[in-house]
Amino acid sequence: MLPEPAPEPKSIFKNPLLYSYVVVGVVALSVSWVILSRWESSRSFERREKQQQLERQREQDQATLEQMGGTDLAIQMFYVSPAAIRRGQSAQLCYGVANAKTISIEPPPGPVWPSYSRCLDITPSKTTIYTLTIAGASGPPQSQSVTLKVH
Repeated sequence: MLPEPAPEPKSIFKNPLLYSYVVVGVVALSVSWVILSRWESSRSFERREKQQQLERQREQDQATLEQMGGTDLAIQMFYVSPAAIRRGQSAQLCYGVANAKTISIEPPPGPVWPSYSRCLDITPSKTTIYTLTIAGASGPPQSQSVTLKVH
Protein backbone atom coordinates (compact mmCIF):
# COMPACT_ATOMS: atom_id res chain seq x y z
CA MET A 1 0.00 0.00 0.00
CA LEU A 2 1.03 3.44 -0.80
CA PRO A 3 0.97 6.04 1.90
CA GLU A 4 -1.71 8.62 1.54
CA PRO A 5 -0.40 11.90 0.28
CA ALA A 6 -0.25 14.58 2.96
CA PRO A 7 -3.08 17.04 2.63
CA GLU A 8 -2.06 20.32 1.06
CA PRO A 9 -1.85 23.00 3.77
CA LYS A 10 -4.56 25.63 3.44
CA SER A 11 -3.46 29.19 3.04
CA ILE A 12 -4.38 31.40 5.99
CA PHE A 13 -5.95 33.80 3.51
CA LYS A 14 -8.56 31.19 2.57
CA ASN A 15 -9.92 31.16 6.12
CA PRO A 16 -13.24 33.10 6.22
CA LEU A 17 -12.86 33.72 9.98
CA LEU A 18 -9.78 35.86 9.32
CA TYR A 19 -11.78 38.28 7.18
CA SER A 20 -14.63 38.33 9.72
CA TYR A 21 -12.22 39.21 12.54
CA VAL A 22 -10.64 41.95 10.45
CA VAL A 23 -14.05 43.47 9.60
CA VAL A 24 -15.21 43.28 13.25
CA GLY A 25 -11.93 44.86 14.39
CA VAL A 26 -12.21 47.74 11.90
CA VAL A 27 -15.83 48.37 12.90
CA ALA A 28 -14.92 48.30 16.62
CA LEU A 29 -12.08 50.78 16.06
CA SER A 30 -14.37 53.08 14.04
CA VAL A 31 -17.11 53.03 16.67
CA SER A 32 -14.55 53.63 19.45
CA TRP A 33 -13.09 56.60 17.56
CA VAL A 34 -16.56 58.14 17.02
CA ILE A 35 -17.47 57.72 20.71
CA LEU A 36 -14.15 59.16 21.89
CA SER A 37 -14.30 62.15 19.54
CA ARG A 38 -17.88 62.97 20.57
CA TRP A 39 -16.98 62.67 24.26
CA GLU A 40 -14.02 65.04 23.81
CA SER A 41 -16.19 67.46 21.83
CA SER A 42 -18.81 67.41 24.60
CA ARG A 43 -16.18 68.10 27.29
CA SER A 44 -14.78 70.97 25.26
CA PHE A 45 -18.26 72.46 24.83
CA GLU A 46 -18.96 72.15 28.58
CA ARG A 47 -15.67 73.90 29.46
CA ARG A 48 -16.42 76.78 27.06
CA GLU A 49 -19.99 77.07 28.38
CA LYS A 50 -18.81 77.15 32.00
CA GLN A 51 -16.22 79.83 31.19
CA GLN A 52 -18.85 81.93 29.40
CA GLN A 53 -21.23 81.51 32.34
CA LEU A 54 -18.56 82.69 34.78
CA GLU A 55 -17.83 85.69 32.55
CA ARG A 56 -21.55 86.60 32.35
CA GLN A 57 -21.85 86.32 36.15
CA ARG A 58 -18.78 88.52 36.59
CA GLU A 59 -20.28 91.16 34.28
CA GLN A 60 -23.61 91.05 36.14
CA ASP A 61 -21.87 91.35 39.50
CA GLN A 62 -19.82 94.30 38.26
CA ALA A 63 -22.96 96.04 36.98
CA THR A 64 -24.68 95.47 40.36
CA LEU A 65 -21.67 96.86 42.21
CA GLU A 66 -21.71 99.99 40.07
CA GLN A 67 -25.46 100.49 40.57
CA MET A 68 -25.34 100.09 44.35
CA GLY A 69 -22.82 102.86 44.88
CA GLY A 70 -21.84 103.72 48.45
CA THR A 71 -18.42 104.57 49.85
CA ASP A 72 -17.70 102.19 52.76
CA LEU A 73 -15.51 99.17 52.20
CA ALA A 74 -17.18 96.22 53.92
CA ILE A 75 -17.51 92.46 54.03
CA GLN A 76 -21.28 92.02 53.95
CA MET A 77 -21.21 88.24 54.44
CA PHE A 78 -18.73 85.38 54.50
CA TYR A 79 -19.90 81.91 55.50
CA VAL A 80 -19.77 78.23 54.62
CA SER A 81 -22.87 76.03 54.42
CA PRO A 82 -23.03 73.49 55.94
CA ALA A 83 -20.38 74.18 58.57
CA ALA A 84 -19.32 70.51 58.74
CA ILE A 85 -19.20 67.80 56.07
CA ARG A 86 -17.84 64.29 55.59
CA ARG A 87 -14.79 63.75 53.38
CA GLY A 88 -15.87 63.75 49.72
CA GLN A 89 -18.99 65.85 50.28
CA SER A 90 -19.42 69.39 48.99
CA ALA A 91 -20.27 72.64 50.73
CA GLN A 92 -20.84 76.20 49.57
CA LEU A 93 -18.51 79.05 50.44
CA CYS A 94 -20.45 82.30 50.10
CA TYR A 95 -19.28 85.88 50.25
CA GLY A 96 -20.58 89.38 49.68
CA VAL A 97 -18.59 92.61 49.69
CA ALA A 98 -19.28 96.30 49.26
CA ASN A 99 -16.99 98.72 47.43
CA ALA A 100 -14.07 96.32 47.15
CA LYS A 101 -11.71 96.76 44.23
CA THR A 102 -9.86 93.50 44.83
CA ILE A 103 -10.62 90.40 46.85
CA SER A 104 -8.83 87.17 47.58
CA ILE A 105 -9.71 83.98 49.42
CA GLU A 106 -7.04 81.73 50.88
CA PRO A 107 -6.83 78.87 50.11
CA PRO A 108 -8.26 79.70 46.66
CA PRO A 109 -11.59 77.91 46.02
CA GLY A 110 -11.68 79.05 42.38
CA PRO A 111 -11.95 82.35 40.53
CA VAL A 112 -13.27 85.20 42.73
CA TRP A 113 -14.19 88.82 42.13
CA PRO A 114 -16.05 91.58 43.98
CA SER A 115 -19.73 90.68 44.30
CA TYR A 116 -22.63 91.51 46.62
CA SER A 117 -23.57 87.83 46.75
CA ARG A 118 -21.68 84.87 45.33
CA CYS A 119 -21.30 81.22 46.34
CA LEU A 120 -18.68 78.68 45.29
CA ASP A 121 -18.86 74.89 45.54
CA ILE A 122 -15.95 73.48 47.54
CA THR A 123 -14.89 69.93 48.40
CA PRO A 124 -11.89 70.02 50.74
CA SER A 125 -10.34 66.77 51.95
CA LYS A 126 -9.56 68.09 55.46
CA THR A 127 -10.75 70.78 57.87
CA THR A 128 -9.93 74.11 56.23
CA ILE A 129 -9.91 77.73 57.36
CA TYR A 130 -10.86 80.10 54.52
CA THR A 131 -9.82 83.76 54.82
CA LEU A 132 -11.43 86.51 52.75
CA THR A 133 -9.37 89.68 52.29
CA ILE A 134 -10.73 92.77 50.54
CA ALA A 135 -9.17 96.07 49.56
CA GLY A 136 -10.71 99.19 48.13
CA ALA A 137 -9.90 102.74 47.15
CA SER A 138 -10.69 104.00 50.65
CA GLY A 139 -9.87 102.53 54.02
CA PRO A 140 -7.53 99.78 55.12
CA PRO A 141 -7.90 96.19 53.84
CA GLN A 142 -10.32 93.97 55.77
CA SER A 143 -10.23 90.25 56.46
CA GLN A 144 -12.59 87.65 57.82
CA SER A 145 -12.19 83.89 58.31
CA VAL A 146 -14.53 80.92 58.38
CA THR A 147 -13.83 77.23 59.13
CA LEU A 148 -15.23 74.22 57.29
CA LYS A 149 -14.88 71.07 59.39
CA VAL A 150 -14.33 67.79 57.52
CA HIS A 151 -14.96 64.54 59.40
